[in-house]
Amino acid sequence: MGSASGTDFDIEILRQGIEGDTAENLLSLYNDDAEIQIVDHVTQPSHPKILHGRDEIGQMLNDVYSRDMTHKLNQCIVEGDRAAYSESCQYPDGTRVLTESMIMLRDGKITNQIMIQAWDEQE
Repeated sequence: MGSASGTDFDIEILRQGIEGDTAENLLSLYNDDAEIQIVDHVTQPSHPKILHGRDEIGQMLNDVYSRDMTHKLNQCIVEGDRAAYSESCQYPDGTRVLTESMIMLRDGKITNQIMIQAWDEQE
């Protein structure tokens, strides 16, 4: 994969970060002042969860990567200063999570991300 043409954003580091065991590589792709908006069935579009800066983003990522689950980068498309990617995750009990993200880039780093996520509901 490697860097996408026309940008310093490294898709291979994104893959390693998503599929790795810790949040460190993934967090390295965010600007210090980055922002993530998360939309799901709990934090709906009119009231998304918003994380400001690498500290808040790092706390969320550390929580996610502390869980016993696998992560896979399914697709990533980069065009200029924007990228989109899909990620799938699975817990050992078979519960699946799917996220779709649109990101804005500056100097190869993520400055803004909108993430839509859905997961299997336990009955």
